[in-house]
Amino acid sequence: MGGRRPGPWHGRLIAAAAAVAALCVTLVPTGRAAALPGTGGSARTAATAARTAADGTPGPYAFAEDAVTVEGTTDTTDSVLLRPGRTYRSSVGVAGAGGRLYYRLELDAVSDAYVSATAVPRSGATVSYSDGLKVSLQDANGRNCSFTGTVHFGATQSPHPITSWAARETSGEQYACQTAGTYYAVVERTGAGGAAGGTRGASGTEPSASRPWDLELGYVSEPALKKASGPTSAPEVWNSASPEALVGEAEHRGGGAGFSDAAPLGQGVWKDGISPGQTRFYKVPVDWGQQVHATADLGSASRGQGSVGTALVMSLYNPVRGFVDDVGAGYDGRQRSAALDPLPPVAYENRYALNDRVSGMRFAGSYYLVVHLAEQVADRFGEGPFGLTLRVRVSGTAGKGPAYAGKPSPRDVFAVPAGGSDGAAGDRARDGAAGTGNGGGGAGRGEVMKLVAAGGIGAGTLLTLGLGVWTVVARRRAARPAGPRQEDADTASASLPMPAPWEHGVTRGR
Repeated sequence: MGGRRPGPWHGRLIAAAAAVAALCVTLVPTGRAAALPGTGGSARTAATAARTAADGTPGPYAFAEDAVTVEGTTDTTDSVLLRPGRTYRSSVGVAGAGGRLYYRLELDAVSDAYVSATAVPRSGATVSYSDGLKVSLQDANGRNCSFTGTVHFGATQSPHPITSWAARETSGEQYACQTAGTYYAVVERTGAGGAAGGTRGASGTEPSASRPWDLELGYVSEPALKKASGPTSAPEVWNSASPEALVGEAEHRGGGAGFSDAAPLGQGVWKDGISPGQTRFYKVPVDWGQQVHATADLGSASRGQGSVGTALVMSLYNPVRGFVDDVGAGYDGRQRSAALDPLPPVAYENRYALNDRVSGMRFAGSYYLVVHLAEQVADRFGEGPFGLTLRVRVSGTAGKGPAYAGKPSPRDVFAVPAGGSDGAAGDRARDGAAGTGNGGGGAGRGEVMKLVAAGGIGAGTLLTLGLGVWTVVARRRAARPAGPRQEDADTASASLPMPAPWEHGVTRGR
């Protein structure tokens, strides 16, 4: 057998295996650090990076892989066109020049439009209480279409992703922005001017005002109803009693590093690890007529002393990344718990309420739980990771949604996955690296890399695996919307509503 001469197929097989291996390498997830469970490399997390790096590189946020890079403009004339259902990546400069950017929308007369912006301060920057982000939608005459959302870093004064949103609504008692035409999404930094004259951080980091923030922009279009008749006010009576706390053994689920890779959670008790300066993203499917309730428990520290006034922040965002509510807790090394106040059942009519906690619960779909641990915790209690337990309850019977006259964009934005959070195979695979401070690890693609790296895979097995991977990639690419035309988007490289009383400080107006 050792003297058998390889046939012509042998070289092709080896070449194919090499190509498959190369393809697998290209599928390594981006936006997350690679670390193995049980290693010490994960202790150096976002907190350490933010405290030591000063090279202006983007922070540890997982931007959507299919995000299109665009540049905002400082005037409306040359603003780039955004299309519904797509995600974009951009950046916004300091207050003043480059601190207010315009993006163009083409809207019809009946659909509602929602634009969100997630700002990510770059590594090495510090932020103040008043630093924030404002998003508004304006018509051709400069009038705000509805509310304008402003969000601040608030009491944590810890750099982390913050998200603001704005809407053009055509239902209810609206008097502006009711016609088809050109509109503008305006993204603006707030408070940074005051920070510009501030002092440098204790570790020599620069004030946030001296650096751009990276942006992830989302644009969702909601169709009109088939029949415009119906309630035009939010329900006034609903179950507002706090539910009984969930108990039982926690199941491990590693959070994501951004909205696009948020870890799916169903009802239950879930555990993870979080390090100072880190932000973890989770998504919970909530159907029409259902209520969601969440509690975040931060575990006790094994060392350290003192206290941090606002250490843990848990925020809830709706399927269009609109802010709904948040809650914060201090930390003195002992276990602490923070729970969202009871929220109303998901209903279309909730949009007519002036309170964000009610109006935000207007769609079915994935609701996002975003948990941040202030980087200052590391100064007193070490760099972690610390134990994080999430208790999620989804109550109520799923009901029938409104009769839309068309399809939203993206099409599945208001859909609840079949089988809930555990419907897709591979969701739990991300737990392998979760809790280590690097955001978990993508399911499926990470497993492929482990198989390839382990060796001992026969050529036939590798080819079979390659065909499977190739099929998945081809289907995903086919499902993605085509990129914008050259005239629609520049591709040059670029890199609250009603506030919670302790963090957001802005009044909502309609």
